[in-house]
Amino acid sequence: MTKPTVITDEDFETEVLNSETPVLVDFWAEWCGPCRALAPTIEELSEEYEGRLKFTKLNVDENPVSASTYGIRSIPTLIIFVGGIEKDRILGALPKKNIAEAIQSTLEHRLSA
Repeated sequence: MTKPTVITDEDFETEVLNSETPVLVDFWAEWCGPCRALAPTIEELSEEYEGRLKFTKLNVDENPVSASTYGIRSIPTLIIFVGGIEKDRILGALPKKNIAEAIQSTLEHRLSA
């Protein structure tokens, strides 16, 4: 199974903001039960969208700068970036179907823009 790339404050700009491929960032923490419950769903989606969307994980406890920059107040929070710009934000451990719909909508909007 494809695993999301672990990113840090130091490589956030390179991995997310400067990425030519749209990027989903999973803001999470080790102690967060809903975050751990969501992890298998994120891994499944990363396989399904391989090549079209890059999946990353950012631990908010270890990387407070990025979490603060994007106003992360609760986790899990998923943000989809296109061309370095936030295009969608998903709050909470939603079902796979809801996350997939948000991803699909963002990718389709990107293609039609």
